[in-house]
Amino acid sequence: MKKLFITLFFFVFTNLYSQEIKLEKIADSFNKPWSLSFIDKDNIIFTEKSGKLYNLNLNDKKISEIKHNLSVLEVGQGGLLDVLYNDGNIYISYSEDRGDWKTSTSVAKGKFDQKNIEFKNIFQAEPPIDSGYHFGSRLVIKKEHLYITAGERGKGMIAQDFKQHPGSIIRINLDGSIPEDNPKFNDKKDWLPEIYQIGVRNPQGMALSPFDNKIYMTNHGARGGDWFGTVNYGENYGWKILGWGGTNYSGSKIGPKWKPGFTKAIKYWVPSIAVSAMTIYKGDEFSEWNGDALITSLKDQSLRKIKFKDNKFINEETIFKGKIGRIRDIKIQKGTGELYMLSDRGELWRMYK
Repeated sequence: MKKLFITLFFFVFTNLYSQEIKLEKIADSFNKPWSLSFIDKDNIIFTEKSGKLYNLNLNDKKISEIKHNLSVLEVGQGGLLDVLYNDGNIYISYSEDRGDWKTSTSVAKGKFDQKNIEFKNIFQAEPPIDSGYHFGSRLVIKKEHLYITAGERGKGMIAQDFKQHPGSIIRINLDGSIPEDNPKFNDKKDWLPEIYQIGVRNPQGMALSPFDNKIYMTNHGARGGDWFGTVNYGENYGWKILGWGGTNYSGSKIGPKWKPGFTKAIKYWVPSIAVSAMTIYKGDEFSEWNGDALITSLKDQSLRKIKFKDNKFINEETIFKGKIGRIRDIKIQKGTGELYMLSDRGELWRMYK
């Protein structure tokens, strides 16, 4: 069992609303945590990149490991990644060991149990690739469909190849079967049947808005060109034809920021802030933020708030910066509207007034 450390820090700072924001460190004993999901308002399930899965009870502060049967290969940015609880089931994304150091962004489903979960794969990105880069790997459920971000694994133009999964948004049914209204079966006859949208690089955040029922996501650019935008049926964000304002790491130009025929993001960051997780806020604790996007950053260790309307950017506010390290995930607690964040320092933080 992991040891739990409870330390309380209060950081008071002023934002646009001149309100007091408080941060409480709940735990600091995790090893490279990547994702959390609320089982209910008192219990959280966590992943660590190394392949371990945990349950945390917020009342008695007990952390217990949940055994599982997944074949996870932690390589580079890969490992045990996103986790999502829904209606008694756990959906989990991971870098699956496919042999010979090749991995895929894979997704499995299992019945929730506090001691042991038997998972069964419901999606594997094809082809498996020998790379430790850009798994994407966020999960969102909208009605009877599961949406998956599959990064392009550092392979660039593979994101324009609709006959390969990397660099796309995947849409499947909750049992892993393929929806009959996916683009393949309408106006994109040559696409793989699981692909919903193409042209993404490394989407590290994704969330369903309870206000307009749209799915929003964040995506890493290269040197610059991070963006926040929408998941759209049959569309193309343009990587690596477009550079979104960024350049290759060598400094050479990739392509234009945007041009007609490609999906346009709501907000771009140049230089990069290394966007990670996101949520569309709805709750009582910060009710004045309802409908805004809360976006976390790795590079500048910030929490950003984006106000937008009808896919049009209105303004951006930095809620805090450099307080809790590189922020890997953010979730809203059911019932309270308080925010919980995971940092790469191995910490779980609660944010409230």
